[in-house]
Amino acid sequence: MILRHHTLGKTSLPVRYLRTISTVLMFLVFPMTGNIGAWAQPTDSERLGMAIDYFQNGKYHESMLILQDLNQHYRLNPRFQAYLGVCYYYEWDYEHATECLSKAIPKLEKFAPQERSFYYFANAESLFNLKEYDKALLNYQQMLTVCHNNEKGDAYYKIGLIHTFRNQWIDALDNLQSAWFYYTQYTTNKKARIAQIRNMIQGCCDQINGKGTQ
Repeated sequence: MILRHHTLGKTSLPVRYLRTISTVLMFLVFPMTGNIGAWAQPTDSERLGMAIDYFQNGKYHESMLILQDLNQHYRLNPRFQAYLGVCYYYEWDYEHATECLSKAIPKLEKFAPQERSFYYFANAESLFNLKEYDKALLNYQQMLTVCHNNEKGDAYYKIGLIHTFRNQWIDALDNLQSAWFYYTQYTTNKKARIAQIRNMIQGCCDQINGKGTQ
């Protein structure tokens, strides 16, 4: 023991008395050994509550670990499947992210548009990073139907990029111009992105007019 005795004034308690007091206190706090495990281990319902709390506070890794474990033992409902997909997205595990989100999103049509908007975005971004551009395009387009104006620039920008990858210059130009509009009108912290889009718009115009590099 680190503490060998307790001193009160000039009186020192022998170690054997301290051990007796410690034993009594232990049984007062934990009357039965069998209850210690029950007290220490949260129920699965409580663990789900912890996962939700972690998720809502931006602790996605911690939330993911709990949801992963629960998902192995139970069939999580679509909303919690979407939570797990978002956690994977923030962990850069795009394959598992889109696996969860693609299954969950069609079952969440009655949920708030803002919530669904982010699920579409996380799924679109995951698919974009996996170079599955057709599926990413659909999710960006779905995002545009439910998101706020200050979020539309991100979707239009990525849609424009996908069209530039395909040399579809008119479609690219249309979406990049929309991205420029929403960034300039509804955001205040996208100056570098706006400058980039301005250059990309000029590049699209050059391609359309036959001035670009073939």
